[in-house]
Amino acid sequence: MKAEDLKFIVQEKYGEIANQSKIQNESSCCGATGCCSTVDYSVFAESYDQEQGYNADADLGLGCGIPTQFASIKAGDHVLDLGSGAGNDCFVARAIVGETGKVTGLDFTDAMLEKAERNRAKLGFTNVEFVKGDIEEMPLPSDSFDVIVSNCVLNLVPDKEKAFAQMRRVLKTDGHFCVSDVVLKGALPEKLQKDAEMYAGCVSGAIDIEQYLGIIKGQGFQNITVHKQKAIDIPVEILQDYLSESEIADYKSGETGIFSVTVSAEK
Repeated sequence: MKAEDLKFIVQEKYGEIANQSKIQNESSCCGATGCCSTVDYSVFAESYDQEQGYNADADLGLGCGIPTQFASIKAGDHVLDLGSGAGNDCFVARAIVGETGKVTGLDFTDAMLEKAERNRAKLGFTNVEFVKGDIEEMPLPSDSFDVIVSNCVLNLVPDKEKAFAQMRRVLKTDGHFCVSDVVLKGALPEKLQKDAEMYAGCVSGAIDIEQYLGIIKGQGFQNITVHKQKAIDIPVEILQDYLSESEIADYKSGETGIFSVTVSAEK
């Protein structure tokens, strides 16, 4: 699929998701009503209930981690959230940066931006803003942000090298990022990947973890750290269609499979 076609599909899909509830998103394929009834999006999501600044109206259940937990955000920081959706991670980050800091959310789906802005207005925040833009070509000035976060979004970006290059460009000299994302370990049969997408939501675009970390290193980032990883549990009845018993054992042992990871690195 061409990159522009993939971006169009992502925009359309997340436009639909923006108009659904968290419960609807967790019980339909990638949030698209009618796509499939067996998907369990909650296999990725983590609970934000205990996070300061959490706003339930902004939580559509689409994340695969809580990047702000490992992002070392400080009061007064300027934080950028890539693929900010309805504003969930932005509002958590705002609770940390306080009145003296600032949070910018970047998204390219109009319906998400509108929902995020409604949530911001209800909360009355004047130091949170939402900007329309493509992660591969951010309409943001260079050397502007102390911290970048992102939650289950970069796997959907066709050109990850461009994405990380842009992240490095907009970070300040001593800035850093922390992202939660979906990656693969080992070689998964293509048909298994497609079935996994139907079961667990947006696996599409996920690449091998070593390739993922290699792209980050290749863009000049340092002190790359994997803080957390969680295997996505695909039912045995799906695995049996594509894997031998020994391959299933490898999958279950964590040698092969689909994982959510939280990764940080410094400019």
